[in-house]
Amino acid sequence: MLRYSLRRFLGAIPTLLILIALAFFMIRLAPGGPFDAERALLPEIEANLRAAYHLDEPLPMQFVRYLGNLARADFGPSFQYRDYTVTELIMTGFPVSLRLGGSAMVVALLFGISAGSLAALRQNTRTDYTVMSLSMTGISIPNFVMAPLLILLFAVYLGWLPAGGLGEGSWRNMVLPVISLALPQIAYVARLTRGSMIEVLRSPFIRTAKAQGLPMYKILIRHALKPALLPVVSYLGPATAAVITGSVVIEQIFGVPGLGRFFVQGALNRDYTLVMGVVVFYGVLIIVFNFLVDLAYAWLDPKVKYG
Repeated sequence: MLRYSLRRFLGAIPTLLILIALAFFMIRLAPGGPFDAERALLPEIEANLRAAYHLDEPLPMQFVRYLGNLARADFGPSFQYRDYTVTELIMTGFPVSLRLGGSAMVVALLFGISAGSLAALRQNTRTDYTVMSLSMTGISIPNFVMAPLLILLFAVYLGWLPAGGLGEGSWRNMVLPVISLALPQIAYVARLTRGSMIEVLRSPFIRTAKAQGLPMYKILIRHALKPALLPVVSYLGPATAAVITGSVVIEQIFGVPGLGRFFVQGALNRDYTLVMGVVVFYGVLIIVFNFLVDLAYAWLDPKVKYG
């Protein structure tokens, strides 16, 4: 396991370097600069600002300097949030995004696995068709369409829940954003669970368990669930990272001060260091999640061995 972990770590370094290089040069190819939003500056003042942030250096030298700072875990200062470093902004916004995305994935797993298992047990019945129809609806409707509909229904018409913001951190403020993020994931998890569960329930060891007279719920929990979850686990790593990192639209719609809002504002204002910091942070996060998924495979499937 240690040797496998070391290989994965070393293999992740080139991937991360490519990601950093692409993001570094692409953000600088975009028109505009970090000081364009300021009121008209004297050329001397703008030159001093660019020199202070080393933006007057050639791009290759800027890139090497950035890699050196990154090796010391220094993301640099933000160009737009002048009193904050990029690290401070990430540590401010990420807990909110993590809470939002993590809650959405927990909801998606609970409801998706339950719905998919129920559909598999009731294959080709009305229950199965209903679950799969709702799943296709959840996949087809993007969350930026579903979110305003939920606000309109539960916040405007019924008045049951707040329309946005975090308030004092109340769970009521999290309900609509979490549901908006979770609905597509519930649909994907339900479909994956159903297909895998149907295949597992037709396996010889399940027929043997039935022949021994075990109740169906024990067969499902003790024998069928773990192998049926393998496709879900393979989807879970990138999906969790995507939900946590991809909550930008939801955070904008509901006014949630997460890391996604910082990323959007940084991109709009050409805040190079903030955009780079978020990209690198999310890149590391995705690599870590995929690594954890590989380790979970060994627990779910004893045939998987890591040398």
